[in-house]
Amino acid sequence: MEKSDGIIRSRAYARAGLVGNPSDGYHGKTISFTFSEFYAETVLYESPYIELLPNRRDQTLYKDLDAVVQNISECGYYGGIRLLQASLRRFHSYCLKEGVDLHGRGFSMRYFTNIPRRVGMAGSSAIITACFKGLMAFYGIEIPRAELANIVLSVEKEELGIGAGLQDRVAQVYQGLTYMNFDRSVMDQTGCGIYESLNPSLLPDVYVAYKRTLSEGSEVFHNDIRARYEMGEAKVVDAMLAWADLAEQVKSALLQGRTEDIGPLLNANFDLRRKIYRIHPDNIAMVEGARSVGASAKFTGSGGAIVGTFSGSAMYEELVQVLADQGVVVLRPSLI
Repeated sequence: MEKSDGIIRSRAYARAGLVGNPSDGYHGKTISFTFSEFYAETVLYESPYIELLPNRRDQTLYKDLDAVVQNISECGYYGGIRLLQASLRRFHSYCLKEGVDLHGRGFSMRYFTNIPRRVGMAGSSAIITACFKGLMAFYGIEIPRAELANIVLSVEKEELGIGAGLQDRVAQVYQGLTYMNFDRSVMDQTGCGIYESLNPSLLPDVYVAYKRTLSEGSEVFHNDIRARYEMGEAKVVDAMLAWADLAEQVKSALLQGRTEDIGPLLNANFDLRRKIYRIHPDNIAMVEGARSVGASAKFTGSGGAIVGTFSGSAMYEELVQVLADQGVVVLRPSLI
């Protein structure tokens, strides 16, 4: 967060689910990291009224119908203003509950994001998290990190009806490399999970790759699995337990310096997902392309982007080339 001449700039960064997802929404365990190449930012400054300024995603004036269709293809039907509006409502509720005096102050807020849309990098929650950081700085209040993650999740689930788990919000609030245990008994007792920041230097070489055209919102991706889990389908319930165990195994490998064990565990995460979910063939091709050069690969989130490990610059260059043939962008993330 930066504050200069009354202007508050707040950022939240893209998230890659390293292992364990999607068990986070089912009292499982995950490890995620945030990285600086992609982020959402809000800019807030005092003004006579509260004004939410539109981004390109919120465009309502077009040159012609071709421009309308192009904007929808790139930005979807829903912009970011709804995320800010829902965030303000939740922030207001929190302040009323805590007896925080909002002073009747007005502000203008605009947002920016370069996080690829709907590819499992937590773009929506990044906008919400950045918004909350700005509001906290503007009003001079602190919300405990674990509680803030819960509030950010409530913005999406309760205000907007978007299916989601806590992983993204915890990762973006804590930042860096984070281990998360969403044990049911702990959450019932404390209202949050067990969150542990790990040293990013423990990671082996990792990459993130994405293809915008594979995008599918998490509210679509999670619906069928939720119903099957709630019905007690053994295959789905057992998969959640297995994903949680993979997260525990990766944590142990990181702490013990057994980085060579991590790649196969990430592969196992995706292989199990492939048995449970209906996955787009292009997503499968992206994973198999990465594995064809010796890298490991799994989804960062809901599909459209992958994360994995590789060994050495030669393998990385080969990975870039193979995935480029599929129209996939590869990067070496800078953890933050």
